[in-house]
Amino acid sequence: MLKEIHANFAWLAIIGNGLAGVWSLLAHWIRPMRMRSLWWFAAFAQSLMFIQVGLGVGLVAGEGLRVEGFHMFYGFIALAFVAILFSYRNQMRRWRHLLYGWGSLFLMGLAIRAMSVG
Repeated sequence: MLKEIHANFAWLAIIGNGLAGVWSLLAHWIRPMRMRSLWWFAAFAQSLMFIQVGLGVGLVAGEGLRVEGFHMFYGFIALAFVAILFSYRNQMRRWRHLLYGWGSLFLMGLAIRAMSVG
């Protein structure tokens, strides 16, 4: 059952980060799209990655699931990348919409890649 939840939740993380990325990129060029809710949504989408990795860890540690290939690698890289995005947010204040736009799309790509190898 946890395996099905992990597989289905992956789509939520992918779609959420994709939407956050597109919204943030559009907000760079379209000023009215720059709302506080963008940052709440981006934080929500990125927190979905932490939940997704937690579900995966639960599968491996709790249910003894064996994972081949780079599936776990992409999950942990996604977590590290969220931390990198967060750490650069003040240094790139002028370009933060581009940072979070491309960063969220990169997270989406990592999740898609993790699905394809796992």
